Amino acid sequence: MGKSLYIAEKPSVAQQFAAALKISGRKGDGYIESDSAVVTWCVGHLVTMSYPEAYDPKYKRWSLQALPFLPREFKYQVIEGVSKQFQIVSRLLNREDVDTIYICTDSGREGEYIYRLVDQMAGVKKKTRKRVWIDSQTEEEILRGIRDAKDWSDYDNLAASAYLRAKEDYLMGINFSRLLTLKYGPAISGYMKTERTVLSVGRVMTCVLGMAVRREREIREFVKTPFYRVIGDFDSGGMHFDGEWRSVEGSRYFQSPFLYKENGFKERRYAQGLIDALGQNQPLSATIQKIEKKRKTLPCSTIWQSYRTIVLKCLKSARIRPCRLCRNCMKRNWSHTPAPTPGCCQRRWPKRSTGISAGCKILAPCACLPQMS
Repeated sequence: MGKSLYIAEKPSVAQQFAAALKISGRKGDGYIESDSAVVTWCVGHLVTMSYPEAYDPKYKRWSLQALPFLPREFKYQVIEGVSKQFQIVSRLLNREDVDTIYICTDSGREGEYIYRLVDQMAGVKKKTRKRVWIDSQTEEEILRGIRDAKDWSDYDNLAASAYLRAKEDYLMGINFSRLLTLKYGPAISGYMKTERTVLSVGRVMTCVLGMAVRREREIREFVKTPFYRVIGDFDSGGMHFDGEWRSVEGSRYFQSPFLYKENGFKERRYAQGLIDALGQNQPLSATIQKIEKKRKTLPCSTIWQSYRTIVLKCLKSARIRPCRLCRNCMKRNWSHTPAPTPGCCQRRWPKRSTGISAGCKILAPCACLPQMS
């Protein structure tokens, strides 16, 4: 009987799978192997789409005559910085004693895309490939995902959407970056007094940049608009309270063009007119329709105490080992300040001594809450 190969997206996840499967065999360069299984990993993307000059040397020089760049077939290449790990993974995928491959990359479109490219470049054939789909990295969830793994062909549509998204990003970035750079780059370089300027365009980055610029313009062009509210003091049944007038459906000013918003007028004269109208018929009567009570904001220390039980439950469900710093925090009755916590957790994340429970209602690295919203 052949061996099973488990391939994860990054080394830390591969170690989690090895621990769940009780694989404690020989640790090679880029993989872990026992008598019955091999665990290896990518380091993010190992394969990427080739640059235009890989299709034809003429595309290396940017020119308007070479646009648009629309290849009939797309080329791919191994990323130079991770070529060593790709060679290791490729050799393991094609080993004769490996008959089943468990795809353990992240459960999503990008994770699917990462493995499909590796499989494509490695030329894997005549192997049984199963997709492990999990929601967290607890031991129970990993074992369930392996037990319920489906044939990778069930995820062909997801892979197709990943390929299409990558091609869209590639074509948009290549063509529009070159077009806008050739068109506006010299003028911007002259204004900025730089040798050259490259305008990068991307499906996501350009939209996000546009949102930031649009918001910045709104802030700079903001003009304060005064409006007038009608507020009164009332005494009833021995109680004194303040009241604010608001326009509601059925009132005289509902959706009136004189209103700035539901509780204020654009001009003072309309607010004064309302006050005069209310003062003509005294005494006025009113009915209480609803009473709202607002709780006082609790101090931060009180909130931390109230979350203690929830955090401990989440830590228990995720089987996360709190780090020494966080155990000390608990001993000090959660008096640890939030500032050092993110750095502490960041250092311990690759070691899996901190993490987040998938079913957790709050972010709970270790046993500390770095911030609450």
